[in-house]
Amino acid sequence: MDNTGKVVKSGISIGSALAITISWSINKSILWATIHGLLSWFYVIYYAIQK
Repeated sequence: MDNTGKVVKSGISIGSALAITISWSINKSILWATIHGLLSWFYVIYYAIQK
């Protein structure tokens, strides 16, 4: 039995963790970190382009 699918479904993605970390370091706001975590890779790419 493959447990990889269960881990991916129950955990957060690398994109979400990265977006939350970037957002927190810039804004220091839980609300913005949550929103950016939901947007995950879209926010990471946006940040990379703007930087």
